[in-house]
Amino acid sequence: MDHRHVLRALSGLLIVLFVAMISTTVVSVALPQIIGSLDGTQSQYTWVVTATLLASTASTPIWGKLADLFSKKLLLQIAIGIFVVSSVACGFAQSTEQLIAFRAVQGLGMGALQVLVQVIIAAMISPKERGRYNGYLGGVMAVATVGGPLLGGFITDASWLGWRWCFFIAVPFTLLASVMLARTLHLAEVRRPDTKVDYLGASLIAAGVSLLLLWVTFVGGDFDWISWQTGLMVGGSVVILGAAVLVEARVKEPVVPLHVVRRRDPALAIVASLAVGMAMFGGAVFLGQYFQIGRGYSPTEAGLLTIPLMAGVLVSSTVAGRLVSKTGKVKPYIVTGVVVLALGFLGLSFIDHETPLVAVSLGMLGVGAGVGMSMQNLVLVLQNTVPLSEIGAASGAITFFRSLGGTMGVSVLGAVLAHQVASKIADGLTRLGIDPAASGSGGSTLNVAAMPPQIQEVVRAAYGDATGHIFLISACIAVVGVVASLFLTPTKLRDSVDL
Repeated sequence: MDHRHVLRALSGLLIVLFVAMISTTVVSVALPQIIGSLDGTQSQYTWVVTATLLASTASTPIWGKLADLFSKKLLLQIAIGIFVVSSVACGFAQSTEQLIAFRAVQGLGMGALQVLVQVIIAAMISPKERGRYNGYLGGVMAVATVGGPLLGGFITDASWLGWRWCFFIAVPFTLLASVMLARTLHLAEVRRPDTKVDYLGASLIAAGVSLLLLWVTFVGGDFDWISWQTGLMVGGSVVILGAAVLVEARVKEPVVPLHVVRRRDPALAIVASLAVGMAMFGGAVFLGQYFQIGRGYSPTEAGLLTIPLMAGVLVSSTVAGRLVSKTGKVKPYIVTGVVVLALGFLGLSFIDHETPLVAVSLGMLGVGAGVGMSMQNLVLVLQNTVPLSEIGAASGAITFFRSLGGTMGVSVLGAVLAHQVASKIADGLTRLGIDPAASGSGGSTLNVAAMPPQIQEVVRAAYGDATGHIFLISACIAVVGVVASLFLTPTKLRDSVDL
């Protein structure tokens, strides 16, 4: 496909990717009102998020493998159908149980859309030329990450819309993208009637990952880190995933091709992607909370304050993408990106509830620039090493590991944050001569507006001061990404779509 036809098809793909990503971030601000209007509990609040995350992460490698076996365009249309139907169902949900079930189905569609867009782009454009288009992908991801909460806050606050439109708003854009792709996307499909889908391996991977994510979701809250529940869930996950590895090593068409994952560059790219994944997920989650609870800004203001993060991703991904296409070299930009990412997190590790916003913005800019330079280029490293027949499974594998690492990172950082906040609130209330157990602030610290002014100040200071600790942990994990990227082979990207 020439540049003009690529851009026509890419416009539809970018709309699909944007809608898939924003469907998560647009709900984040509205979720308290959604659960309140449906008379839900705190555990159900968690499950509305977890159900989508579980389905999306566990199904990603399966969709990637299916893209190697069947028509990529047909699979994308099926995924769009699943996403549209489930989004409408979420909007009409009458109870939290219904919403959780529909969100799980929506997660299947979201996981499919995110990986299939990358697979189709890889099937259209050679790795060397792909760099110039990765800037568009990075920009879409940045706008979805930061613009989602802004849009969600506006929709929820608007009396003529309401929270149900957080789900409905994705439908017209997705249908528009479907029509555009039907007209503009033309791929040379290779029919492989003799192939079989590895359903056993797919089921074992989904079960093992789901059990591990369930443990990460509930540990530290419902049970301790060292407990019989932890032993049972982690041990069970290890056994199931071990069985999945044995199956993947024996079957003819594995869901996750071990011969690809075992190679030096793909393995290093996956390790580095874990660090970048945590930045992508954790940055938006905890910075938004820092601005709202630690600094007292509204959801819309918090979204505006995270613009440096979005700007960093947008500019760096565009510039780095064009330089990659011009030079054919990708390693220097990945190494620079992950180093900048680590420095950005290191800068954010010094923030507290009184840090000047300029200093916070500089740290966010560093994190955003690091993500933009490294995230899509790490996918490029992996795709450059595999033939077109394995591009789906390889892309699904790195997306899966990035999502898994980000999910676990956010959960662990959330547990650290909760512990730090509880300790700091208790100390602050004790200094004021207030019994922490009697104040009630420990049980519902997120409802800051309902607290007396004295306790509000203690809670905000606790959240503001504790946030720096989790970014210090993030900086340490980013260093792992730096080490992994340094060992990447400095190869030139190929000019052809296939090997």
